[in-house]
Amino acid sequence: MSRKSIQIACLGAPSDYHAGLVPLIIQSLGYKIEWTSAIQADLVIYGSFYDVNAPRLRWLPRSWRKRAGAYLDVLEKELAKRRIPPLTLFHTAENLRHNHIKADFAISHDLNVQSEKHFRLPYWMEMVDWSHEGIVGNRNPRYGELLKLERLQAPLGDQFLKRDQKAVLITSHLREPRATYYAALKKLMPVDGMGPYFDKTIKDHHKSTYLKKDILANYAFNLCPENGIHSGYVTEKIPEAFAAGCLPITCVDGTVDVDFNRKAFINLKEIAEENFGLIGSQSFGYSFLKNFAEEPLLIKTPSVALLKSFLHEIVLAGVT
Repeated sequence: MSRKSIQIACLGAPSDYHAGLVPLIIQSLGYKIEWTSAIQADLVIYGSFYDVNAPRLRWLPRSWRKRAGAYLDVLEKELAKRRIPPLTLFHTAENLRHNHIKADFAISHDLNVQSEKHFRLPYWMEMVDWSHEGIVGNRNPRYGELLKLERLQAPLGDQFLKRDQKAVLITSHLREPRATYYAALKKLMPVDGMGPYFDKTIKDHHKSTYLKKDILANYAFNLCPENGIHSGYVTEKIPEAFAAGCLPITCVDGTVDVDFNRKAFINLKEIAEENFGLIGSQSFGYSFLKNFAEEPLLIKTPSVALLKSFLHEIVLAGVT
């Protein structure tokens, strides 16, 4: 059977999106992707950084934004002239709602969206090794390797109890509520800071000189709060800490149990709601911590089979 082609354009997507899970699955379905401009595309994928307002170009240097904005204005007018407009997909890995950008289809973190045109794909699933389901080529460069389901489905183990009882926070910012949780945890144990926020010579995570898995191997705990709190919003932070043998200490919405076993990590959001002031150093004693050693992070086995079906529907509609 000959390999079919589909022309795809990306607007406002991360620079490495072409090597991401969605394009790789489309290729696994037997389609050759021809990356093109939105004017020629069968499918236009709008990423998290595309917006009709000024912030749409914030990933670009300021000196480029005016010219790029003018180009996008022209592009939108040309798209409106097409007799058959391209199919559109909004795909966000950020804490944005599924309808943040008007599109024919959407992929987001959002839970309980009653629409066949939406698919929930939490970002952590893009960092998993799916080779057993025929998907190869995705990468996890900041961490250093793809996450193995076998590791996430196994108990954490007691190695974190044998390490120095201190935590590390790897971050590019210390905005709230992250600053509050950082300060609170520092009252209970030593917390080392790494990443662009603490080392100004690092421009961003992708240009750091270390792998996250190597850093985490030296710590018992990883303070890894999510960038925002919203139902369904779960990124790679918790499973990367777990895979490295750290006990994750996070701040995440209570719906996290849709993805993970809540007994496998500490959620500071829940503690804060009860009262931070009730926490003492004894709260992180051995008798409390050893309970986490027997807990796996994943109870159910995830799959990308339904995502394949969802994308197949989009591709068929786009090239027909």
